[in-house]
Amino acid sequence: MFRRTLVSTLSIALCASTALAQDLPQAGSDYYTAAQDALAERINLQPNTNKAMNVILFVADGQGVHTNYGIRLYEGQQNGFLGEEYDLPHDLFPNSAIIKTYNINSQTPDSAPTAGAMNTGVKQVFNTINMADTVIHDDCSTESPLRLFSEMASDAGMSVGAVSTASITHATPAAVYAKTANRNWEGSAPEGCTDIATQLIEQMEAGVIDVALGGGIRAFAPAGVEMETGTGNREDDVNLVERATASGIQYVYDAETLAAADRSQPILGLFSNSHMSYEHDRPEDEPSLADLTTAAIEQLSGNENGFYLEVEAGRVDHASHAGNAHRTFTDGVAFSDAIRAAQEMTDPENTLIIVTADHEHSIVFNGYCGRGTPITGLCMGVAKGQVEHSGEPVLAADGLPYTVVTFGQGAGSVLVEQEDGTYAGSRPDLTQEEAQDPDYLQQALIPMGSETHSGVDVALWATGPWSHLFGGTMDQEMIFHVMNHAVFGAAE
Repeated sequence: MFRRTLVSTLSIALCASTALAQDLPQAGSDYYTAAQDALAERINLQPNTNKAMNVILFVADGQGVHTNYGIRLYEGQQNGFLGEEYDLPHDLFPNSAIIKTYNINSQTPDSAPTAGAMNTGVKQVFNTINMADTVIHDDCSTESPLRLFSEMASDAGMSVGAVSTASITHATPAAVYAKTANRNWEGSAPEGCTDIATQLIEQMEAGVIDVALGGGIRAFAPAGVEMETGTGNREDDVNLVERATASGIQYVYDAETLAAADRSQPILGLFSNSHMSYEHDRPEDEPSLADLTTAAIEQLSGNENGFYLEVEAGRVDHASHAGNAHRTFTDGVAFSDAIRAAQEMTDPENTLIIVTADHEHSIVFNGYCGRGTPITGLCMGVAKGQVEHSGEPVLAADGLPYTVVTFGQGAGSVLVEQEDGTYAGSRPDLTQEEAQDPDYLQQALIPMGSETHSGVDVALWATGPWSHLFGGTMDQEMIFHVMNHAVFGAAE
């Protein structure tokens, strides 16, 4: 009786609150009504406690909160919006969290142990992959391997895939299948150690990995051997592609061979010599990240026991390292397209989709800029009496305009080395056309050949079974624990 009275009281209070709102001067605002609609959706939202048959972990390397903001505005502006009001597909997911990214021994994280934390449930040592905290970097005699989510899924009869626009042996995709004291042992390793490419083939032969799609043919072929998409650099004269095909694994190397592959058999796709192309530069015969994601889901979804797939937009990270915001954002848009493709191909009732990043970069957004300022261009002033920007660039104290995006450090530093070894400089004048050139390197302060990661938190968005377990500020290894519960704990 008490509970029924309480529920009735709350319902009356909510109705009264809604009625009162109609008397507010702001009640007719589109912002107000949109917020009311969003509130109603949240009130009616029910947790999905189904067992997750499928799990897709999307990782945009280096796409933290700041970078995600830039990609949102870029994609929105490309689609005819001012940009700020736009939503990326994952922005609309019902559940989210803030994720800490530090490694056991590093405040600023590396992609290898961060991806490893997502795949094992524990923090790891800088520059190592899927090893216990006793491992010494670069010393495989200290290796103490951890058990992977992919291995657990495979043992349960599920299919497993790894997709990346980086080399498939690079840190983030490697965390799905490899265990190593040095993330850089991609195609060669010291005597007594096993390189990452060899580990991938071993895991495919063992039936743990069913699909592996990315770049990096050089790590799979002997030094000097010409392959379809590059030249091998292995020092042991072993051709892992030949080993794979002899084991019944299909080898594909371009969009045509990927499309023609038998979706019922394991697939190894190596589409470039090293990393795949940036989306801005991608040739027609090279599949996009959405193409890779679609092919992987087509193959993995044939298993009635479900699948685990990790998808990495690896080159978002590389563009930021280079100080080039245009390619950071265009690869981010390609990442969004891959998420949309996965959503169209799966059922939210049985598929847990997680979107996150391994770390952020030192990317900086400068202001005060008016609405609709081109996110890769100059900061334009806030206009009076209108929504869109004034059309006039904002000037800094030196009398020069500045771009919305800069980096804390990197190749675009305004400080230049002098003949005496010291650094000095000043900001050059810049036009809107120059700033929006796809090859423009954003201005930076500290001079460095490659911009570095940042240790700040990243965001996570999730939808599907048990995605409501994400919330608040969490450590990165919680991603594994939610996936584990959604697939295995919910079945108990």
